[in-house]
Amino acid sequence: MSAVLEEVPGPASGGILDKDRIVAGPRFNRWLVPPAALAIHLCIGMAYGFSVFWLPMSKLLANTDAAACANQSMLAEMFTSTCNWTVPSVSLTFTLFIVMLGVSAALWGGWLEHAGPRKAGFIAALCWGGGMVLGGIGVHMHQLWLLWLGCGILGGVGQGLGYITPVSTLIKWFPDRRGMATGFAIMGYGGGAMIGAPIAVALMKHFGADGGNGVADTLMAMGVLYILVMTAGAFGFRVTPTGWKPTGWNAPADSGKAMITRNHVHLDKAWKTPQFWLIWAVLCLNVTAGIGVISMASPMLQDVFGAGLIGADSSTAITPEQKAAIVAAAAGLVGLISLFNSAGRLFWASVSDLIGRKNTYFTFFVLGIVLYCLMPTLGHIGAAGLFVIVVCAILTMYGGGFATVPAYLADMFGTQMVGAIHGRLLTAWSVAGILGPVLIANIRQAQIDAGVAHTLVYDRTLYILAGLLAVGFICNLLVKPVDPRHHMTEQELARERSLQHEAQAGAASSADSAARGAFGIVGVLAWLAVGVPFLIGVYIAVSKAAGLFH
Repeated sequence: MSAVLEEVPGPASGGILDKDRIVAGPRFNRWLVPPAALAIHLCIGMAYGFSVFWLPMSKLLANTDAAACANQSMLAEMFTSTCNWTVPSVSLTFTLFIVMLGVSAALWGGWLEHAGPRKAGFIAALCWGGGMVLGGIGVHMHQLWLLWLGCGILGGVGQGLGYITPVSTLIKWFPDRRGMATGFAIMGYGGGAMIGAPIAVALMKHFGADGGNGVADTLMAMGVLYILVMTAGAFGFRVTPTGWKPTGWNAPADSGKAMITRNHVHLDKAWKTPQFWLIWAVLCLNVTAGIGVISMASPMLQDVFGAGLIGADSSTAITPEQKAAIVAAAAGLVGLISLFNSAGRLFWASVSDLIGRKNTYFTFFVLGIVLYCLMPTLGHIGAAGLFVIVVCAILTMYGGGFATVPAYLADMFGTQMVGAIHGRLLTAWSVAGILGPVLIANIRQAQIDAGVAHTLVYDRTLYILAGLLAVGFICNLLVKPVDPRHHMTEQELARERSLQHEAQAGAASSADSAARGAFGIVGVLAWLAVGVPFLIGVYIAVSKAAGLFH
């Protein structure tokens, strides 16, 4: 019940969002920071669940003129209010999310370091939630360009800012467990769809009860909800005083060869080093392979196993009822993907604290190559259960790659500007978000056009993805410690800290302070607020996935 939220007062002229207003006091408990980060990531993680909107968005208008709407150009589709949108056109919103996420994180990562997590998180809330509200207005007016502008572009800016907001703060609060700390936050992004997608489906059913499909009202309602939740998370952040460290913990000695440095590299220099681009390639290749599977997981399962998913004879004609059962079984894989994507983020990031970041990525690439090459064989022998298990294992490493990379960057470039450096690195995700789905979809279609059986159309693609992982292994192998000439001098570091409005650790909050104030009722409520919805999402995902193993 103690004052766990005590702050070091800022100057009278400082605004409530300013970084120097949120420097933690001596009785602040650092375990209050992860739920603040989770509140933001669980909201923006709904990006993975937006597929629940695509089909309803393509059926907004009744009694349209099929002849007049046939073969309309994309430009015409952007402004039409009399023809339904196509699924590829509305799903382009997801591509805009991912592209703008990387672009905005790269552009404003340096600003975020100076502005602090409260201001950045609040702006992220306005962009992501406000973007959904604007997108809902676009759906209501049936203007595709407004949907793209709201949910895709403005929402993508909120995605980028929200994604990197907690990284630097968490790493500085948990120098002893960098991987676990960032894993907690980024786990929320992987699990956001488990919570958001069922909410969206329920709201569309509620708002559509009078005859509509409820998409516009659902987007606007969820946008307002996300603004409130993300704002609460943003106001829960506190930053460490300069020089703070957990009691009894000392930074590893810097031998000049270790993969964890005690020095710091400025953003302006970090992105010009070979280490940055090697890690960029490591993340891009790992994500390209994983997102290629995510984007086609359900159709892949149906194409490869067909009637075998429900125990029927694939040599006989499939009835409509059996086809519906196959689709439902494959849909269960989507829930499992969210669950293992999310769990893998915390698991592998925590493992990286024990075996090191470089070794963790070696594990991803070696194990990934084996699993990707194994998947065609499992398809040929009809081992659907093992196939699903392999996909789930791959998805843990996909999520784990995202959660481990911030700690990898902190090891290589120091913690002072790791949030900004991470923002630049996320452009790798933007590239992979386009490359992976395009690669697997186009090769699949080319195989079908060439007359290859549907059960075999993914074989070549999976081997190609395994080859990409082999290239990633080589890139990771080449990562070495950063040359000392890139490290900031004491004067440069002092200047950067002044720009970031960092308070020096004083007598009440010294470098040896544990900052382990009483957890109290506030801590319990904070963790319940993010934990209960997450566990409900897990239950729903597991329930839906149970059909895969019947």
